[in-house]
Amino acid sequence: MLDREALRERAYAVARTVTDPEMPMLTLEDLGVLREVDVAGEGEVVVAITPTYSGCPAMATMRDDLVHRLTDAGFEEVRVKVALSPAWSSDWITERGRRALADAGLSAPGPAPRRDGPITLDLLPTRRSLTCPRCRSAAVELTSEFGATACKALYRCTDCLEPFEHVKEI
Repeated sequence: MLDREALRERAYAVARTVTDPEMPMLTLEDLGVLREVDVAGEGEVVVAITPTYSGCPAMATMRDDLVHRLTDAGFEEVRVKVALSPAWSSDWITERGRRALADAGLSAPGPAPRRDGPITLDLLPTRRSLTCPRCRSAAVELTSEFGATACKALYRCTDCLEPFEHVKEI
């Protein structure tokens, strides 16, 4: 007889170790994109993930990494589905994930903006209150709203003069 809960827990233990391909210091769990691990049918593992951005190019790699890690762990049937609702929020990054970002020299996002109605189009740079992840100074300036990935902005500390990336609030 199939013990679904034991199988689900074992699959979840494996899935929670998969790292984000763009920020490998974070697991998918710490990033908040690993939404659910379940067992269907005769033992098929079904994993739900949520993209950080619509059209996030890392989703295919996340899917492939989950499938490979789970099949390497002995799960024969693995399916990864995308859950779009509710939409991902940077608030879903765990405290462990925020510490990992800081330890890697990245500025973690602050609280996500709250929106209760239509989103207005604003072409001005987003104002953020953040500190340098290296020296903790608040004397920082925006270099570019877009970093190596769409989810990061580039900043420079005007005290220690070090550049750094900031994970954007969503």
